[in-house]
Amino acid sequence: MQSKDTNRAQSTMGNIFSNLDWRNYIVYIAFIGIIIYFAVTIGDQGFLTVNNLLNIARQTAMIALMALAMTFVISSGEIDLSVGSVTALASLTGALAIQAGYGVIGGLAAGLGTGVIIGLVNGLLVTRLAIPSFLVTLASMEAVRGMAMWITDTAPVTIVNPTFNYIFGAGDIGPIPILLVWLLVFVVFAHILYRKTPFGRQVLATGGNENAAKFSGVNTKKIKLLVFIGTGFMAGLAGLLYAGRMNAGRFSFGEGDELSVIAAVILGGTSLFGGTGTIIGTLVGALMMGTINNGLIIMGLDVSQQMIISGIIIVLAVAFGKKQKKA
Repeated sequence: MQSKDTNRAQSTMGNIFSNLDWRNYIVYIAFIGIIIYFAVTIGDQGFLTVNNLLNIARQTAMIALMALAMTFVISSGEIDLSVGSVTALASLTGALAIQAGYGVIGGLAAGLGTGVIIGLVNGLLVTRLAIPSFLVTLASMEAVRGMAMWITDTAPVTIVNPTFNYIFGAGDIGPIPILLVWLLVFVVFAHILYRKTPFGRQVLATGGNENAAKFSGVNTKKIKLLVFIGTGFMAGLAGLLYAGRMNAGRFSFGEGDELSVIAAVILGGTSLFGGTGTIIGTLVGALMMGTINNGLIIMGLDVSQQMIISGIIIVLAVAFGKKQKKA
């Protein structure tokens, strides 16, 4: 009798493990492995100190915030390559508004408004003119970066407002960087929106099978428009956080961030083909990339070597990311 119970238990465990999709957990396993590796190899160089771990949070916050919004875009079956450029332009428009005397509220409105407008334009081009999002956002990436360079002739715009700089990047609440507070607030909000609301379910339905979603009554064009506005908003916020942390707006902010953002989303378990994803996985994917960059810097690798490794990570992210066929 005991032998039968044992065999039944072993069979049940075998079925569980055979049905377990390890791709759902690969980012968590990899993240733990990377921390252990750096702890062993460069732990004596300060990698595990509280200050360094908080620095990783500061360096990762903007990428992670944009990646949260990108999770919705990719889950809907689209992509947005313009987020890095929007970040730069939003940092400059926000800084110019503050410099012109409109204060913190004016700077906030200018930066976020910049992101929302560009996201709206991207969304309308994709949904109304049926232009592939890759082409639309590739074009806007170039155009917006050019605008960021043009409006100040590539000169930085200094922000001397201490309140803005404290709230948007440079401040701390006790030992906790305010950038980490921003990130945690939006992680909770994005997770609830993605998993617990009709909007999140409609995003996943749109990316999983757009035709079926339409027949089910989902306004897929509206959903896609909203997710592009969302990425514009978050890119605008990231630009303000860059500006607050560096006490200036610069045209170079966000350069290359679009690749890091997309890699974080795919590493986190969101399918590049849409229809499935996870906000917590995206957060871990962003933190993992930030941890790798931080570790490589401590190890003494130069920028070119870091870029090579980042490129390899992006390829691996796509190779091991979830794949889903559309019906």
